[in-house]
Amino acid sequence: MARPSIDPVVWHPDRAPARARQHSGTHPMPPLRLHPVPGQGPEDVAVDSAGRIYTGLVDGRLVRLPTDRTGARVVAETGGRPLGVEVDGDDRLVVCDASRGLLRVDPETARISTLVAAGTVVGSAPLRVCNNAAVAGDGSIWFSDSSQRFELAYWKADLLEHSGTGRLLRWHPDGHTEEVLTGLQFANGVALAADESYVVVAETGAYRLTRVWLAGPGTGEVDRLADNLPAFPDNLARDDDGLLWIAMGSPRNALLDRVSPWHPVVRRAVWALPDFLQPKPVDTVWVQALDADGQVRYDLQATVGGFSMVTGVRRHGDTVWLGSLHGGAVAAFDLPAAAA
Repeated sequence: MARPSIDPVVWHPDRAPARARQHSGTHPMPPLRLHPVPGQGPEDVAVDSAGRIYTGLVDGRLVRLPTDRTGARVVAETGGRPLGVEVDGDDRLVVCDASRGLLRVDPETARISTLVAAGTVVGSAPLRVCNNAAVAGDGSIWFSDSSQRFELAYWKADLLEHSGTGRLLRWHPDGHTEEVLTGLQFANGVALAADESYVVVAETGAYRLTRVWLAGPGTGEVDRLADNLPAFPDNLARDDDGLLWIAMGSPRNALLDRVSPWHPVVRRAVWALPDFLQPKPVDTVWVQALDADGQVRYDLQATVGGFSMVTGVRRHGDTVWLGSLHGGAVAAFDLPAAAA
């Protein structure tokens, strides 16, 4: 299949912070434990009330890793490409499927309910690439639609084009879905504040976390929880201590930053290169955790054989679980006592 064409938009990224060129955080990354899954691409990780781990694979299967490590069990098949996975208050799964849309899955019966089908018009456009979600206390679901220009397989094209067609959406328990925010640069991870006073969405293509205030004097206002990040932020997850964990997929690419202000023909030429010549994610494992003020509390990075490109992160107790867009395992490490 021929690649889609791109129509790059000129933009001027801020100078990358020095951290983007470093290979480790303030404290060493603890040893990783790899947990094989029966397939490829466990992009996100979620934990239910019993401490069992869920993830979705590239072939559409949703699997559960039991706490006794006896082996992964397939609990359902979406028939699409599950990305973000959340657990709601009833231990059902909320799944962002890039091909099928926003789904609810009962892992005990394998029953799948479609909440918002891919292609359904929400606000100004149809749902195209459902990516990540956060479940609110009232049962509503905040979720991202990454791009109106490209399917998931061509996520690099969206980063190169920088046309900003990603969105933040909200599904209500009465079935109504609203468009909350548009113009996002590859909308990705979504998380709510511990008190649900704001919602945060990661803009992978702009190296930032954008915040929408839901309560207080600034209700409805939009600002940045974090900007000019040193890496491409992917999925987000809030932990029980109120920290916001960020899956840092890969350090910023110096070539992409350099050519972004140039004439669009340059990025068209980059997109036309064979795959082996195009910019690629760096082989690294990297997560950060921010407090409510956007200050870094954990910054952990290392090169780990057999695991890289962290796209999902979830803290459960003193264990941090990691997912990846590639490979055949999820990973876990014990949270170090010292913060960044």
